[in-house]
Amino acid sequence: MNPVASTAAPANTLRHPRSSQRAAAAWWRRCEAPTVVLALAFYPAWAALLWWHASLPGWLLFAMGGYVAQLHFSLQHESIHAMRGMPRWLRLVLVWPPVNLWLPYPLYVSGHSSHHVNFHLTHPRRDTESAYHSAQAWHDYGRWRRMVYVANQTLAFRMLLGPFLRIHRLLADETRRVARRDFTHVPAWVWHAVSVAPLLCFVTVVCDMPFWKYLLFFVYPAMMLGNLRSFTEHRWSESPHARVAIVESNAVMGLLFLFNNLHHVHHRAPTMPWYEIPGYFRRHRTEVLAANGNFYWRGYGQIARRHLFRPVFRPVHPVW
Repeated sequence: MNPVASTAAPANTLRHPRSSQRAAAAWWRRCEAPTVVLALAFYPAWAALLWWHASLPGWLLFAMGGYVAQLHFSLQHESIHAMRGMPRWLRLVLVWPPVNLWLPYPLYVSGHSSHHVNFHLTHPRRDTESAYHSAQAWHDYGRWRRMVYVANQTLAFRMLLGPFLRIHRLLADETRRVARRDFTHVPAWVWHAVSVAPLLCFVTVVCDMPFWKYLLFFVYPAMMLGNLRSFTEHRWSESPHARVAIVESNAVMGLLFLFNNLHHVHHRAPTMPWYEIPGYFRRHRTEVLAANGNFYWRGYGQIARRHLFRPVFRPVHPVW
């Protein structure tokens, strides 16, 4: 027997476990298994809260209902950027149900995609998620409207009344669109209505939860949490990278936002899956904070202490 040939097989055998591990890691990333598992776990958790809603104290239902509803919004955000190893139809199936009721998914996709043009970040008109107003628009506002927008730069107002401003802005924009005879969003609203109907049937008929209660204990607190995350996400700076914040927080809040609180990392690499963001930030912390001008918060507690009742910035854009 050839001694070289006899020793070759064991060497291949020793290398095999590593090859299997690499293959498993490639499959894990390609299929984004953590995201799929999280999405599949979400719906039973949401349904369980609805089914046993009458048995839960109001404060607990408010906290848990808002948490799971905002988590679904985070999953929708993930579907826009990541989940690239999945067919598009599967991404849609995983996140399509309109748990939060108020925003059609196709409109969220188109609006948020335009937000990721980093050069336009904070632009009052080109950035769909900007909290700034142009100088001309500010000049045209009445006194009370200016007071509302200044108050909206405080965390207390943004969380408590900010959800109503978001709904008002959405409805005003869509009404103006139809008034201009622009009906491009109508199909999205039709599909949204068709999707909302069975969901509300499950909520109100199967689970016997009044519609107002679902709005109060799921939709509203979810919007509050979403406003908490986005409160200090962006500010004006000459450098587009320095317009995007890093907010470190605990695992509970990190999971809620799928680590989008480490927002600068997300804007640097939008297709990076949520479960890789914390590790990337730990490995490249110095580089990330140098790139964003140390636009950094230790957590949401620090933000609340500084800006609960004090505006985070003047709402008139200093340049645009």
